[in-house]
Amino acid sequence: MSVRTRIGLVLALLLLGVAAALFRPGEARRTERFPVMGTIAAVSLEADPEAAERGIAAVRAEFDRVVELCNLRDPESELSRLNAAAATAPFVCSPELWEIITQARAAWRISGGAFDPTVKPLMDLWGFYRKRGETAPEAGEIAGARELVGLDKVEFDDAARSVRFLRSGMAFDFGGIAKGYAVDRAAERLEQLGFHRGLVDLGGNIRGLSDGEYRVGITDPSHPDLLTDEIITLHGSEAVASSGDYQRFVVLGGVRYGHIIDPASGVPPAPDYAVTVVAPTAVAADWLSTSAFLRGPEFSEIAGRECGARLVFVDKER
Repeated sequence: MSVRTRIGLVLALLLLGVAAALFRPGEARRTERFPVMGTIAAVSLEADPEAAERGIAAVRAEFDRVVELCNLRDPESELSRLNAAAATAPFVCSPELWEIITQARAAWRISGGAFDPTVKPLMDLWGFYRKRGETAPEAGEIAGARELVGLDKVEFDDAARSVRFLRSGMAFDFGGIAKGYAVDRAAERLEQLGFHRGLVDLGGNIRGLSDGEYRVGITDPSHPDLLTDEIITLHGSEAVASSGDYQRFVVLGGVRYGHIIDPASGVPPAPDYAVTVVAPTAVAADWLSTSAFLRGPEFSEIAGRECGARLVFVDKER
């Protein structure tokens, strides 16, 4: 990583990296950024201003619908209602929430449990959803939370689209899959509306539209405000996502802990790399990046065979 270009915001840099490939000289384009899901979304479309407004409004609507489904901070969201009720009786899901759950079940199976949508008790314990004290959890606390984690402790009825938690205190957290799902829905809606050149970005979960190639930079895990000199090319509607321990974290006892928790140990790991995944869909890139961060370079073969993905691991400076 000999050459780096300083940019204040990684999002701006990502969009800058694709601009030359995304738009032909003289063609109209529109880019809009807006906050959603605790991050920044960006939509770039090749279209006249009026058409672009319609496309961006459609993307916002798709994102808003996924938020309504999966927002853990809203007790009235469908996911919150599922989490509150499913240990008592089977919870019947809407078709769309069931689709997300189906994707999460496949991710759990392919990743060998590295991606686990029941990880919320551990996320709570480490202070990512509710503030804890100044010190990291003790071994006994971690062991207790791990008793509530594991998709093998969930009962599914595919015919009824229902979910039942086998232990009280379990809960789903789709933080590692919902953004990718939302990007896929938004990109597919844009294609239905006749947009075929453009880019949808939700906090670094990025998918192109079908007519074009898009160049995307990779964040340097040692310097998160910089890019490495490696460029990834997305072909058509491919998607890309990255995972590392540099974006979202807590500091406990003077130690920084990243937000990706290993379900097997109950502890956030601190590997000496970050990983970027290119996959056919944004939802696959999303959960594959989490899984690859936990499982390491040996996961590349499984990701390629099962999902048609390619992985790039970038070492931190020592």
